[in-house]
Amino acid sequence: MKIKYVFKDKNLLKRALTHSSKSELNYERLEFLGDSILDFLVGEYFFKNCPESEGKLTVLRSHYVSEVYLCQIFDKLELNKNVLLGKSYQGEISKAIKADIVEAIIAAIYLDAGNLGIDEARAFIYENFDLKNYKNIVDDNYKSRLQELVQGNFKCKMQYITVACEDGFEASFYMDEDKISTGKGKSKIEAEQQSAKNAIEKLFLVDKNVK
Repeated sequence: MKIKYVFKDKNLLKRALTHSSKSELNYERLEFLGDSILDFLVGEYFFKNCPESEGKLTVLRSHYVSEVYLCQIFDKLELNKNVLLGKSYQGEISKAIKADIVEAIIAAIYLDAGNLGIDEARAFIYENFDLKNYKNIVDDNYKSRLQELVQGNFKCKMQYITVACEDGFEASFYMDEDKISTGKGKSKIEAEQQSAKNAIEKLFLVDKNVK
């Protein structure tokens, strides 16, 4: 485990690493708090350090707080062997659990550090999340990004309706009954990714030239 922060209360760290299959004293409540702290501190960083539009800031934050990225942090910190799982849990640690544990650790640091909690949580995030290199992000999974953005900002049903057309496929993205965007591609996946990209540009006012 490569967490540099030294816990005064070791039980907080233990709880952050404990799955519900192991104990009722598990990471779930910590994860709830850590999710909010992470959102705030990543948003704060980009507000202070990135001159982009609100839409672009939202996309950037979404990338760094996503399940996929948090899984990378989990692996980077080499937490796999430290997770406490019950006998009823079978198989490899899921992506969702990995992401939840990282958020729980952020909350545990915040609580353990007392009056310096937000500063220590910020230091942990700045040390382990590669925020300063945000310009190098290449994230072309637009469907995944759009889902996270919409779920975080709207309460609606999302769906793609994809049909064959003369030169491949055309996908339309809907929020409830409203058609938001369309996209074309040689395959269904390519068409839906293009539709998702167009929806992000429209809904979150992201410059078309910005990846």
